[in-house]
Formats: sequence, C-alpha cells, structure tokens
Amino acid sequence: MAAFVSRYARAFADVVASAKLDTAALDRQLNDFLGTWDASAELRELFANPAVSALQKVDLLDKMNARLGLQKELRNLLAVLINNDRIGLVHEVADAYRTELQERQGIRQAEVVTARELDEEERNVLVAGIGKLAGAQVKASFKLDKSILGGTVVRIGSTVYDGSVRGRLDRLKEALIAG
Repeated sequence: MAAFVSRYARAFADVVASAKLDTAALDRQLNDFLGTWDASAELRELFANPAVSALQKVDLLDKMNARLGLQKELRNLLAVLINNDRIGLVHEVADAYRTELQERQGIRQAEVVTARELDEEERNVLVAGIGKLAGAQVKASFKLDKSILGGTVVRIGSTVYDGSVRGRLDRLKEALIAG
C-alpha cells in the first residue's frame, strides 16, 4: 500500500471522529459509491482520462451524488482524491479507512491461515485465543492453504505467528543445519 493511502484514511477518520458522524451510514454510502464505481468501466475510464479536467470530474461526482446522497464529508474525500489524481485508488483508501476506524475502536485485523476448513466453534475458539494474544478484540479473515500441512499461521499487522507444521519443520531444518 502506498504511504499516501494511509494518510488519506487517517485524515478521513479524523474528520469522521471530529464531526461525530454515523460510521455505519457512512460505510453504506461508501459501499454505494464503490458499487457504482465497480459497475461502470466507462466511469473509471472517464475519471482516469487526463484530458478531462478535475473540475469536470468533480462536477460529474456531484451529479452522481444527487442520486447517491453521500454525506458532504465523503463527497469531499472523493473530490480530494479526484483533485489529487488518486481516485483510481479509492478502494485502497476505503479499505485503509475501515482498518483505521477499527483500530481506533480497539479492533485488530487478523488473517488466519489453516490447512483445513474450520467449523464455527473452532473459529470462535481460535479468534478468542488470538484476541488474548493481541490484547484486543480481533476481526479475523480465514484462508485455506493445505501446503502448511496443519496448525495455523496468524498475521496481525506486520507480526506473523507461525504455528503451522510446515513452519515447525522449516525451523527444525534450520536448527539442524546450523547445529
């Protein structure tokens, strides 16, 4: 992720917090815009076209906003992205904003990789354990990777906890070679 993406996300989260905006309503509106964005290749091409001025692009945004009903703060974020020729990264900014908002609420993102599908109870137990490890409430996304053979690999931010069989075998191999 480019460094400027997190700056936009933090700044927008600051605006949302200082204005005490309804984050759920704002999230729905953001999803509405992203849905429109994703559904229209012509729209994306128009916003990417350097021959179309930023002023014309913002005018188009305002016409879209008449139908979407975006809060002014969200509309302004999109206008800033347009004016700075960053609108093509609107998904990345939205994801970073959501992550920033969750971190401010004490929720950490965790990516959990397992070798087999887990049932709901196993997932809940694992998420509770990860929460204790992280010292925070955790929102986990699960991925399946049979190459780890067994166990789990958990990524929280830039920290990786490798409890996989593959990881243990690799560490044993390194210890044998070094020893």
